Amino acid sequence: MHHIGLGFVRKKVVGGGGRALNTEIPLIPFIDFLLCIVLFLLASFSATGELPLDKNVKLPKAENVQEMLDAPMVAITGTQILVDGNAAGNTRAIEEANRLQRIDELFQILKAKRDLWKQLNPGQEFPGVAILQVDRKVPALVVKSVFQTAAYAGYPNISFMVGRLGGGGGGKE
Repeated sequence: MHHIGLGFVRKKVVGGGGRALNTEIPLIPFIDFLLCIVLFLLASFSATGELPLDKNVKLPKAENVQEMLDAPMVAITGTQILVDGNAAGNTRAIEEANRLQRIDELFQILKAKRDLWKQLNPGQEFPGVAILQVDRKVPALVVKSVFQTAAYAGYPNISFMVGRLGGGGGGKE
């Protein structure tokens, strides 16, 4: 038999293919990447607990305002009623009936939130606070119906989300 020279195969298998065995991480682009992530997280973080506000909603203005509470937010915009951004009813039935009435979907959602809070905080007194975010153009009858439904569901203390007019208080617009 003849000898066949396969030295180049042995070189490739052993790792002598021309690459360095100690590779380095490109440190400066990695630091730039981490810096961008940190700046993004800092810019998107809100320590005041601000809630996202629908741009179409025009809030009423007030002089004496306070910081936001940690409570369910009931938003009334046009024909929709939302609880923490989830659909919880419609205002058309109230407007057509032209009388106060309980909103069943809203009642069920708020009651479920109250029951969950009581399960998570046994032995503590339920604060019963809800925040109403109401557009200026919403009829008073609808606001009263939402207020009454919240009270029936165990939320007798209502705070209204308003924009700052000026003057005292510590809230934001």
